[in-house]
Amino acid sequence: MLSALSIRDVVLIECLDLGFAGGLTVLTGETGAGKSILLDALGLALGARAEGALVRGGAAQASVAAVFVPPPRHPAWAMLTEQGIAAEAEIVLRRVISREGRSRAFINDQPVGAALLRQFAARLVEIQGQHEQMGLSDPTTHAGLLDAFGVPAPCRAAVAKAWRDWRAARAALAEAEATMASAERERDWLEHAEAELAALAPEADEEDRLARERQRLQRQAREAEALAQALAELAPRDRRASGPAASLRTAARALQRLATPQGSGPGSGPLDAILAALGRAEDAIAEAETLLTRHTEAEDSDPRRLEAAEERLFALRALARKHQVAVAELPALLADLRARRAALEDGAARLAALAEAAAKAGSAYRQASATLSAARGAAARRLERAIARELAPLRLEKSRFAVEITPLSEENWGSAGSESVQFLIATNPGQTPGPLARVASGGELSRLMLAFKMVLAQFSPVPTLIFDEVDAGIGGATAAAVGERLARVAEHLQVLVVTHSPQVAARAAAHFRVAKQALGGRAATTVETLDAPARREEIARMLAGETITEAARAAADSLLGAV
Repeated sequence: MLSALSIRDVVLIECLDLGFAGGLTVLTGETGAGKSILLDALGLALGARAEGALVRGGAAQASVAAVFVPPPRHPAWAMLTEQGIAAEAEIVLRRVISREGRSRAFINDQPVGAALLRQFAARLVEIQGQHEQMGLSDPTTHAGLLDAFGVPAPCRAAVAKAWRDWRAARAALAEAEATMASAERERDWLEHAEAELAALAPEADEEDRLARERQRLQRQAREAEALAQALAELAPRDRRASGPAASLRTAARALQRLATPQGSGPGSGPLDAILAALGRAEDAIAEAETLLTRHTEAEDSDPRRLEAAEERLFALRALARKHQVAVAELPALLADLRARRAALEDGAARLAALAEAAAKAGSAYRQASATLSAARGAAARRLERAIARELAPLRLEKSRFAVEITPLSEENWGSAGSESVQFLIATNPGQTPGPLARVASGGELSRLMLAFKMVLAQFSPVPTLIFDEVDAGIGGATAAAVGERLARVAEHLQVLVVTHSPQVAARAAAHFRVAKQALGGRAATTVETLDAPARREEIARMLAGETITEAARAAADSLLGAV
């Protein structure tokens, strides 16, 4: 409900802070006192159009803050979470307007757009007045009101679920059809790509294994080349080339011709030592040659293996580049291509199954929607009778209320059903019922809304209801009937009423008097909370006019005592 309203520098209001409670609250005052200014100020906080003319003369800006305390499970709390706005114990809607007409909007002190401010306000307040209506005059709310009045919740839930199921089934079918169409368009490429990948048969982690194998084989090839080169130096295959062993033997033969028997001539000792050294060198070379030959024969350095590994690795990488994937993703790509090709083979059967599922879901939705339509039709007749019973006491006895249920084209079906709901009214005999906002006058529409709230108050998702001069053009028994119904609606909702009717004012749980005074040489609107004696005087004034008589006071006592 609305718990507080703070107004600064709006037209004739310099500074005003009001607190509100539940039940019925009335605002009274003489014509021109400024009651409409209060509603204009509240409208600003609720997202109404801002104009610089609303800023009080001499002030740079105006501001209005409306404080609401909705019930614990009210949708406004979920909206706060959705919008990332801090949820506190209350919701504060605030608007600031500059003299130039620029405005800023806030929810719980977080800047928001005016559109979001209006969305919050629509869930917190309904205003029905002479010049502005929120709620009943909006046809988009009528289906929800009718459903709340007389359509079982399981019936509505069944339609919503059937709609979700049907939408999901149609989406699955559409996706499968698109996939099938795309696959058909690329069938030739798909078959070629799959065959190419299948022929290569890539394996998981194969690139790493091949890279390691290639490095190992390259290392072996380098070793084999070095061994072969070393062996060629020791034992050349070309017989015309002399290796180190042959050179040593040639040197030894040359020295042996100079050698003499032991001790027979000079120099025999050194020559023997040289020949011995040459012999050892020749033996060492022979041993090295043997070891090199043995190691070369042991090496497994088939160059064809390296060539095969490199060809495989290069083929994998080339195919990965072609398909713009990593080599490691080639097995998954092959599996995907096989699945897509299999889908082509199984596509017709799968499409048929999905089409059947969508058709069944559509049939289930139509059946649930038909049940909902029947329930709405029955509820509409009950609502028409219930509203009709309320019209006569509100001086709308010549009016005829009707609920129009119109089937929608299939493209407009949704989770709320397959028809639109609109409330119609004819205010004169023989008149064709038409939309509420066009046919009913402001006062008639306000009283019609009151009749609605009498019937629907316990189902209303909006906790605060504001009437601006719902009693316009009526008096006597009709005004008393209006007051009684406002009080009964206020048992379920918070109701604020701007009224000139003493019969309505006498029903209030709280009473504010709006007055215009001259303060500091300037006109100013003030609001006073009335206690019991002051209420008696105000209701007497409303009965008698400027001169309050004892008879008027007695009549006021009678009205207050009758409540």
